Amino acid sequence: MPSFDIVSKVNTAELTNAVDQVSREISTRYDFKGTSAQIERQDDVVTLFADSEFQLKQILDILYQRAAKRGIDVASFDPQKIEAIGGDKTKQLINVKQGIDKELAKKIVKLVKDSGLKVQAAIQGEEVRVSGKKKDDLQSTIALLRGAKLGQPLQYVNFRE
Repeated sequence: MPSFDIVSKVNTAELTNAVDQVSREISTRYDFKGTSAQIERQDDVVTLFADSEFQLKQILDILYQRAAKRGIDVASFDPQKIEAIGGDKTKQLINVKQGIDKELAKKIVKLVKDSGLKVQAAIQGEEVRVSGKKKDDLQSTIALLRGAKLGQPLQYVNFRE
């Protein structure tokens, strides 16, 4: 029985490369000279530091550009509220969405079941497995999910006949 898995993962090596590129650009750009602007990454959290909210927004924009060039979907980033960290310095945390949470998985399963396609969807941890008798039904399911606005980038992997 043909099947595939729906996952949501960000390539951590590409994320590291994007953060490194942003860091290099911050150190060479004229408008960041003499400021405390910097970017750090720890696991699935990217932290931006700057002297003002305007600079934070500039760094975030650079991060989005570099990530997009490296094949990372910008919808994977979840920017948090900008915080003041003393004086006129600010910081912003950006969570990187990894895996499909239970609410989104339930939404995907409901969407697949309501579509009328002859496939079954099952939640397996942080991924959803879709199986059916015909390969065409599975491809129709992928097209359906690509058209749906789910708020998180999805990848379709492990396609088996």
